[in-house]
This record gives sequence, structure tokens and C-alpha cells, in this order.
Amino acid sequence: MSTQETDSTVAGKVHKGKRISIAIVAMGGQGGGVLADWFVGLAEANGWLVQNTSVPGVAQRTGATIYYVELFERAASPNTDPVLALMPGSGDVDLVIAAEWMEAGRAIMRGLVTPDKTTLVASTHRSFATVEKMVPGDGMADPEAVLEAAQVAAKKLVAFDMAKIAADNGTVISAALFGAVAASEALPFELAS
Repeated sequence: MSTQETDSTVAGKVHKGKRISIAIVAMGGQGGGVLADWFVGLAEANGWLVQNTSVPGVAQRTGATIYYVELFERAASPNTDPVLALMPGSGDVDLVIAAEWMEAGRAIMRGLVTPDKTTLVASTHRSFATVEKMVPGDGMADPEAVLEAAQVAAKKLVAFDMAKIAADNGTVISAALFGAVAASEALPFELAS
């Protein structure tokens, strides 16, 4: 995992520790909020400070809601808390999770996925956007272009049809995404936790 050592100064106190930033992009009904809550629970169970926020999107127009989870390893001193961000910054995300393939492409275009630090976990299934459905004939966006961009943009890429995995196992896509993150070893937590 590309956790980064950071110094965060609050009220004259310096908090040293490892920081992990996670961006989850999901459309309504895909369980992005539930997935974010699972990461909060995982971090807290392992003694990390954590914050969870979201930036709503207009699903088929401007993209999915972006859920942002920031984790900070507890400092030696319990009296120094870091200042955590309210939203992901371009070039500063360790793990991007996309619940749909074109949302992975949008995350890449926003600069959330970078080759020096980001693990991209994405479902390759498609939920067609309104603009794709409006075009007479085949208006579908090119999934190969997203694959090519993801292979260049991500430090590590984990991509497969997680909607199918979820359906085949009688569960929801957020569960498949959570499992894919665990298998990717992108986070510094034991699998059992």
C-alpha cells in the first residue's frame, strides 16, 4: 500500500502518521455509502482515525457520488488529531473504487487515479448513460479506451465484472467491491479484520 508518512499541524502540535485516502465512485443504488461505512468500521476496528464524507453527483449526467474516506494512523500522543480533507484531491488518492466501468474512466479524467500511488479497483460492467442511450444506433462509450487509460493511469489495476459476481452469489456489488479491495492487499489491515 502506498500509505504516505505525513505531518499534520493542528494548534501547534504535529501529528505524524500514515495516511490513506480512499475515493469510492458509485451511482445511486450501488451501495457506495454502505461501502464507505464498511471502510470506516474497518479502520476504527484497527485503531485508525477515520473520516467519511461525500460529494453528490447527478448520476447519469455529471457522474456518480464520490464518497471519500480518509484514514490516519493514530499518533503516539492521543492529544494530536490530524486535519482531514473533505474531498479527494487530484493526484492524492491511494485507492479508487469504481462501482461501474465508465465511472472508473471519469475518476481517471478527474485525476484521482495516478501511476505513482493509486490502486484502482473497478467493476467492468456497464450501466449506460443517458447520452449513450439517446444516440440513434450505437452510442455506447468505448470500454477499451477506459481499459487502456486505466492500465496507464493506475499503479495497480483490479478490474472484472463485479456485478456478475454479486448476482451469482446473491449479494450486492458493494460486497464484491469490498472483497476485491481485500484481495488486492491495497490496505494495511489483516484479512481477518
